[in-house]
Amino acid sequence: MFLGHFGVAFAAKKAAPKTSLGTLVFAAQFADLLWPILLLLGFERVRIVPGLLPTSPFDFTWYPISHSLIAQLGWGALLGLIYFAVKRDGRSSLLVGGLVPTHWVLDFVAHRPDMPIFPGGPKFGLGMWNSVPLTISVEYVLFAVGIALYVSATRAKDTTGSLALWSLVGLLGVLYPASLFGPPPPNAQVLAWSAIAMWLTVPWAGWADRHRQ
Repeated sequence: MFLGHFGVAFAAKKAAPKTSLGTLVFAAQFADLLWPILLLLGFERVRIVPGLLPTSPFDFTWYPISHSLIAQLGWGALLGLIYFAVKRDGRSSLLVGGLVPTHWVLDFVAHRPDMPIFPGGPKFGLGMWNSVPLTISVEYVLFAVGIALYVSATRAKDTTGSLALWSLVGLLGVLYPASLFGPPPPNAQVLAWSAIAMWLTVPWAGWADRHRQ
């Protein structure tokens, strides 16, 4: 899942209007932001197997720190506590913490059975990635619904509020099919560095949100 995680973050603004969209994106995408760092450090592993699935060449052989359900529940609890310590907003803290394991739920729908419950434990996945039309439809529907909810809950304070938001939306909307149909990366290191670039979406989302109310 890719766009779907951003859709969840956009939609969460409706329930937590005081929370920055940057924080919501960080929480919803936490697993995928942490994963390339762990990959570069050698704590997690992936194989690139062209043709493995119709929509993905990635064989996620070991990623329990970033993507197991238990780990994401733990990361979510930690992030929620940190947010509460800074903001003293219990409701928003619960939402921020709860966004982290939504990543596992969406990936469970998309992935083949490679989503671990806990390190070394059983793995699950419904395999949506086996169907290109279904994958594209679900991704864009979740993304569109999330954007619609975000736009219904906010309005631009100035031109930047519109340009920053829609440039981010446009970039993500274009990057997804490019990653889906483009050639696979030559190795895991190149994959990890390209994935690290997604960290830019966090301050970008925060920037857009500061210019909306």
